Amino acid sequence: MNDIHSSFAQQGLVRPRDERVLGGVASGLGRRFGIAPWPARILFVLLLMVIPGSQILIYPILWILMPSEQAAVAQGAGSTYPGQAPHVAS
Repeated sequence: MNDIHSSFAQQGLVRPRDERVLGGVASGLGRRFGIAPWPARILFVLLLMVIPGSQILIYPILWILMPSEQAAVAQGAGSTYPGQAPHVAS
């Protein structure tokens, strides 16, 4: 599972610490593709509505497979994402 998490983290697919509503999946996808969190959530829901029943499978699977931003930073798998400056803790 660590290989999957590190692979997702290297691609910039992580669940951010902030901007979460439920698990941070839609926010993480939006961040990866350069979309603000709320439009990303709306797009994600609309895409899931295309295939009936997919929301029951896809969201929980992505929640499990996408590492939390905290875990990705702790593993050193990259704390920056395409088009984003490094996160500085305050």
